[in-house]
Amino acid sequence: METEAREQRFVFGEAAELYDRARAGYPDALIDDVLDFVPGHGRPLRALEVGAGTGKATVAFANRGVEIVAIEPDPAMGAVAMRHCQPFPRVRIECTTFEDWPVEESGFDLLFSAQAWHWVDPSVRYVKAAQALSPGGTLALFWHETHWQGEPVRDELDALYRHLAPALHARNPGFPGLNQGGEDDALSREITETGLFAGVITRAYPWSASLTAERLVELLWSQSDHRRLPEETRNRLFDAVRAVVAGHGGEVVVPHTTLLAMACRRSP
Repeated sequence: METEAREQRFVFGEAAELYDRARAGYPDALIDDVLDFVPGHGRPLRALEVGAGTGKATVAFANRGVEIVAIEPDPAMGAVAMRHCQPFPRVRIECTTFEDWPVEESGFDLLFSAQAWHWVDPSVRYVKAAQALSPGGTLALFWHETHWQGEPVRDELDALYRHLAPALHARNPGFPGLNQGGEDDALSREITETGLFAGVITRAYPWSASLTAERLVELLWSQSDHRRLPEETRNRLFDAVRAVVAGHGGEVVVPHTTLLAMACRRSP
């Protein structure tokens, strides 16, 4: 399972520029809430980012004056992140995995991960995060989810996936998020159960994306599970998705929520 996760992680590098163009950034309110949660906010902060991708979250925190060591395992993704972070001399991108990164004991006030925490080995991630954070330091994990609310386009997409990519549909791809029933508090319980962190709080930031057919296909194409489909299956699926969008006037609105879970590292 760990090997499969690592293989999927590196699929993103095949289309780093597409990923950077297609993926959404993060709400300003979320960045504010994370920084307000860090003990002693107002002083210079040092942060560790796990899974920087192309640097969308990196830049958001760097814009607030945070010093950042950003870990990104894929060289192509890391190269895009470096380009975006050129205006920020206090940001350093390290091309390695969090599992292989030589931990700096108690070296950081904040550890954040944007849509990447699930790629890290579960037996390593919380232990190493606690080692990297100073006592009382903040762990902040955030990610986007689609939150369909009865939109007809959701049912049409669901039917397409069931018919054209049933194996993918059964695995419940993160986007377009057709299968419902996930528990948003599952990560909070996971953090608490480690015994390494305390005071878990969660926040939700709703937003919507208006997507043309090509923008929707680009977003799907940036997903590792879609990229790993057989080419013929993927082409049929994407053509059918374009037809659905055309049937809705050439643009669809996809409701999202960005979810945030934060906690403090317990004192040793």
